[in-house]
Amino acid sequence: MATKKSSSSKSSTTKSSSSKRNVWGLNKISFWTIVAVTFLYAVSLILSACGINMKVVSALQGVATAIMIIIVAILAWRYVRPKQMVWKVLYVICLLIVIAGIIVPLVI
Repeated sequence: MATKKSSSSKSSTTKSSSSKRNVWGLNKISFWTIVAVTFLYAVSLILSACGINMKVVSALQGVATAIMIIIVAILAWRYVRPKQMVWKVLYVICLLIVIAGIIVPLVI
């Protein structure tokens, strides 16, 4: 009996520690993404203040936005993947609308 109890508590400890590692990994990715995007936005702000071509500034801001959308889309897909088809369709529709919301203003 003691052996069963010990292995049971060991497996629950392993599960919780692996969950903590995944959460910390996600937190680390989020933090460094924000740092990278902040750097890109700061550079575009400085270039804009210096009167550099607005296309360069817009391109830097577009890259920063794209990085954030890619990271969020990957994390959202990890959430949606095991769910029913309705969730996957909603995910694709939302992603297409977000992409259209970025591209259409640039074209018009």
